[in-house]
Amino acid sequence: MIGKDIKFAKKLLEEGKLVAIPTETVYGLAANALDIQAVIQIFEVKNRPTFDPLIVHTHSLEKIKDLVLNIPKKAILLAEKLMPAPLTLLLPKKNIIPDLVTSGLPDVAIRIPNHQIALELLKNLDFPLAAPSANPFGYVSPTSAIHVEQQLGHKIPYILDGGNCEIGIESTIIGFQTDIPTVYRMGGISIEIIEKIIGKVQIQTHSSSNPKAAGMLESHYAPKKQLILGNIEEMLDIYKDHKLGILSFQKDFQQKNQIILSKKGNLAQAAQHLFAALRTFDSFDIDFILAELVPDLDLGRAINDRLKRANWKK
Repeated sequence: MIGKDIKFAKKLLEEGKLVAIPTETVYGLAANALDIQAVIQIFEVKNRPTFDPLIVHTHSLEKIKDLVLNIPKKAILLAEKLMPAPLTLLLPKKNIIPDLVTSGLPDVAIRIPNHQIALELLKNLDFPLAAPSANPFGYVSPTSAIHVEQQLGHKIPYILDGGNCEIGIESTIIGFQTDIPTVYRMGGISIEIIEKIIGKVQIQTHSSSNPKAAGMLESHYAPKKQLILGNIEEMLDIYKDHKLGILSFQKDFQQKNQIILSKKGNLAQAAQHLFAALRTFDSFDIDFILAELVPDLDLGRAINDRLKRANWKK
């Protein structure tokens, strides 16, 4: 059931049930992060492996301090300058956070979503929410309430509708285990913005198993139709005998089943449209999706990261 009733969503969450919630990045499948039985339901409904950690959502830096042992100075700088934002901090957890949430790791991924409805809900709860993307594990993340209903609507009691997601790709995840912070997932806050605030960072975004943070698995974010990444003009000739879908950044290839991410060449607009486009291709009568990388700067890095992990021919 889809609706806009925050009080009803609050009631369900307090009863240990699951609710899909909107954020500025993607829709999350939320449960009480401090309730192990509620968190177990997330893994069951998503068919998500328990070695893949979850992200915890709360509404203020003060609440984050209640859940972690300490916050490094660079993390505090990012939080004060940017949050609420599509940014997740990887911080040493207090015992109040169940090991299941962090897949047994000592650090918890935690963020403050920049979405009015999500923040209002969180402010009215006495606990934080664990909320990975509200889709079956490994599939394209949902950016609207309808996307959630199509995939999980029969498995969860309520989808809190907050409209289409403004950012459209997941949050950037950053950890502070060394003097040089590490970005474990590129997302809605660009590396350039982060480095302007705290200086140089290192990037480690893929893991074949036992990831340190959510969204690090090498094969992820994949549509049901096979996506092939490369030079679209060349691939149109190679795959000319197949039914094709075209996912381009800006160029119009004059093909029947084409989706252009941003005719103006705007990376933020392209990021917002990416996951919805991949879902749309699954409804087309095609054999393959031919896709191309976007300019590898700012949010383009995160878009390219998602495309590479959805790529069929790695």
